[in-house]
Amino acid sequence: MLEKEEKRKQKKRSMKRVLLLLNSVLLALGTSGGPLVMRLYFIHGGNRIWLSSFLETAAFPLIFIPLTISHFHPTSHHSPKPNLVSIKLPLFLASAVIGILTGLDDYLYACGIARLPVSTSSLIQASHLAFTAIFAFLLVRHRFTVYSVNAVVLLTVAAVVLALRSGGDRPPGESTRQYVIGFVMILAAAALYGLVLPLMELVYKRSKQRVTYSLVMEIQLVMCFFATLFCTLGMLINNDFKVISREAKDYELGESKYYVVLVGSAIMWQFFFLGAIGVIFCSSSLFSGIIIAAFLPVTEVLGVIVYKENFEAEKGVALVLSLWGFVSYFYGEIKQDRENNKNGCPETELPQSLSPNA
Repeated sequence: MLEKEEKRKQKKRSMKRVLLLLNSVLLALGTSGGPLVMRLYFIHGGNRIWLSSFLETAAFPLIFIPLTISHFHPTSHHSPKPNLVSIKLPLFLASAVIGILTGLDDYLYACGIARLPVSTSSLIQASHLAFTAIFAFLLVRHRFTVYSVNAVVLLTVAAVVLALRSGGDRPPGESTRQYVIGFVMILAAAALYGLVLPLMELVYKRSKQRVTYSLVMEIQLVMCFFATLFCTLGMLINNDFKVISREAKDYELGESKYYVVLVGSAIMWQFFFLGAIGVIFCSSSLFSGIIIAAFLPVTEVLGVIVYKENFEAEKGVALVLSLWGFVSYFYGEIKQDRENNKNGCPETELPQSLSPNA
């Protein structure tokens, strides 16, 4: 009997490792592929900002796939079968508000990507970690450590280094004003993203529901729906739906490839969402953040290789400072977690809903 129970536990651990690996791959693809495909749309003649922001969450119906699987196949045979819809009204409303903020964040990010090389925008977006640390301190009383302060300083300096080089890698035909607007938009997106994560943590802490994988996906579904709705209203006001067919005909890569790029962008961003949810469930939000951070230099290098973007000394310095900041932050988090475990009071790792703009 004991041997059978041990085999069952081992099989469950193996399945969880496979699921973690699969979701890590999805998250890595979304982290690097999302910005690259979005930039591909803009550099070949696309110019609809609201359309691009809409695509960041438009593939949210894909979440129904793992949600359905989770409903009919609970992670534990001993756990009760989840309800078809388990999210309650207060949590639904909070998720809707955060979804609208996510839609705004998507718009700001698309504005920046339209004007900046991928290698530059990725480095600026790295500053979200600094904003996250600040807002986490204000909203959920996450205390600062020497490591988190060091990370905030390093990431701020990295952004300043890039700002001093403003326009040095400006795309051909783009004015300095447009480049600066892109820089500010990406920075604003990073700041808003830094606010969304602690807000989600605050919602989870104050929720009276038990946080399960199914509930996390329901929350993500609600957020993505309202983010998409927000961007859809922007498209209607900006008449984007009326010009999509005309833009497709004038697209440099051809009409059919235009639609392939749009669909590819939506899928890549949804890979990010599904991967982030899966990694958080199988491991932790910290590990999810580490994967995103690890693929920052990958995204930058791919931008340089695929789109022949310039890589000046300032970008190299900013990259080193950003990676240093990431390592400092996560080392401090891991060290703090070990101290908590040693003292016998481990902190519960709360699932965090991640924006695609990491």
